[in-house]
Amino acid sequence: MAVSAIDNRYCGPMNRVFDEENRLQKWLDVEAALAYAHGKLGNIPKKDADEIQKKADTRFVKLARVKEIEGEIDHDLMAMVRALSEACKGGAGGYVHYGATSYDIEDTALALVMRDANALIRKRLSVLRKILLGLAKGHKRTVCIGRTHGQHAVPMTYGLKFALWAAEVARNEERLGEAEARVYVGKMSGAVGTMATFGEKAFEVQRLVMERLKIAPALVSNQVIQRDRHAEMLAVLALIACSLEKIANEIRNLQRTELMEVAEPFGKKQVGSSTMPHKRNPHKSERISSLARVVRADLAVALENIALQHERDLTNSANERLIIPEAYILLDYMLSQASLVLSGLEFFPENIKRNLEMNSGLVMAERLMVSLTEKGMGRQEAHEFLRGASRRAVANKRHLKAELLSDPKISQYFTLKEIDGLFDESSYIGKAVEIVERAERELA
Repeated sequence: MAVSAIDNRYCGPMNRVFDEENRLQKWLDVEAALAYAHGKLGNIPKKDADEIQKKADTRFVKLARVKEIEGEIDHDLMAMVRALSEACKGGAGGYVHYGATSYDIEDTALALVMRDANALIRKRLSVLRKILLGLAKGHKRTVCIGRTHGQHAVPMTYGLKFALWAAEVARNEERLGEAEARVYVGKMSGAVGTMATFGEKAFEVQRLVMERLKIAPALVSNQVIQRDRHAEMLAVLALIACSLEKIANEIRNLQRTELMEVAEPFGKKQVGSSTMPHKRNPHKSERISSLARVVRADLAVALENIALQHERDLTNSANERLIIPEAYILLDYMLSQASLVLSGLEFFPENIKRNLEMNSGLVMAERLMVSLTEKGMGRQEAHEFLRGASRRAVANKRHLKAELLSDPKISQYFTLKEIDGLFDESSYIGKAVEIVERAERELA
């Protein structure tokens, strides 16, 4: 029976990357690479190296047998070593794990697991970026009100909003690649990092193992790969989670009853509330926001793991069995949910227009200030003139245009036709369309 929600609720293909069977196979892959290196260098008989490589597979080394041995000896990695040794014919079993310490295997295997995990995250990010670019293209001329400090600011477009998010997703893709170069490393350096058990050919053993596994050898290590590497990767995962939360929060706010400009897709049989039949809650976006807090919390633990004592202690080991799978599984789920929400996002054009126009022209005060300056009024004088007119318009419950037309001063600068044009929100979006088109080209 599942206990954690990442096993049966917030789950997906990432769970298979971190399940016990795959972890066991990655351990066996490293043992196979170690046997290959020893055989190639003549450290062990080639036939025994070949036998170890053949049997280093979960078809021969069963998870149940490993768990049975672990129950007896209370050491999971050594249980795998014994199970693999049992599976090997002849004297090959005597060469399993030759020269290695547990974390030569475990940390090198962890790099392989994280490589598989990052491949899934990368695919999810690519899909999300393309969805956002599609939305940016489709809505590059959908004029809406921009908001700062929770207040109406000036007009913008929904395309610009989506392009902004697409660019952030692209930066997260870059960050992932940069961190990968530092986390895809392994080691064969022994108990404290001296490589003593591998003898004179130690560097060659390590090089051959890592070449076989297609990862880089750590330049220097002690008993473990240093945890700043893993903390950096979890920091990238946390940044991605924060980006998703930003998107989710915006959708949640725009779906408020008072705004209702966009909304999550809502199934025909979907229930919003157990007691309020009318509710259409943005629950997927809220779920993303909720899970982002967990991924950020996992990073805090990873940062604590950097300061291990002396050449290593076990204070990182137990928590990493939780935080690394959890962060990846939750982020994978969050990315899938974000893509689902955005690909089915529903727009309400009449509400977008209503909200754009609801402040009776006040959002065009900036444009009028700039235009007055262009006509010869000093910038500060223009700012004060529009500030006063805006305050009077609010007090008198009038449209800003009507308030300005009641002041003879405005006719010294603009004709009535010019004033009408200055209050056209759709014509005051600056380079928004070009910005989106540039993003389309550069982020595709």
